Amino acid sequence: MEQQHKKRFDGERLTQAIIGAAIEVHTILGPGLLESAYQDCLCYELEQLGLKFECQPYVPFRYKAIQIDRVFRPDLIVEKSIILELKSVEKILPIHEAQVQTYLKLAELKTGLIFNFNTHRLKDGIRRVELYSRPSLQKDVSHSPVSLESP
Repeated sequence: MEQQHKKRFDGERLTQAIIGAAIEVHTILGPGLLESAYQDCLCYELEQLGLKFECQPYVPFRYKAIQIDRVFRPDLIVEKSIILELKSVEKILPIHEAQVQTYLKLAELKTGLIFNFNTHRLKDGIRRVELYSRPSLQKDVSHSPVSLESP
C-alpha cells in the first residue's frame, strides 16, 4: 500500500494534490482570515489525502562550523519534499519568494509553494518557487589574486 501511495503522489502529482487541497480550503473559507485558520484547514485536507506532512517544524541547519537549531520554521513541509508558505496578504511580494528560496536552500529541498489566501480566486495567489543550483559559496580563494590598489 505504501508503494501505491508513493506512485500516486510523486513529483508534479504531489504538487497538484497540494494545490487542489488549498483550493478546497479557499473555496470553503474565502479570503480575509488569519494564516493559522488556513493552515489548520489545509492540514486537515492533506491528512484526508493521506499525505505525510509536518506543521511548522523546526529545521536545523549549519552555518560554517556551528549547528543552528530552532530558528527556521516553514509553515508546512509535505512528504519531506515540498515547503508550503501560507500568506494572507494584499499580494505576494518578491521578499516572500526570496524567503522561500532561503527556506529551500537551508532545508536542502527543491520545490516550494506560496499560497496567498487573501485573494478572490486562490489560483491568482499561488506561486511556485524552485531552488536553482548556484555556485558554492565555499570555494577556495586562497590562490586567487586580489588587488586592493587602483589601476
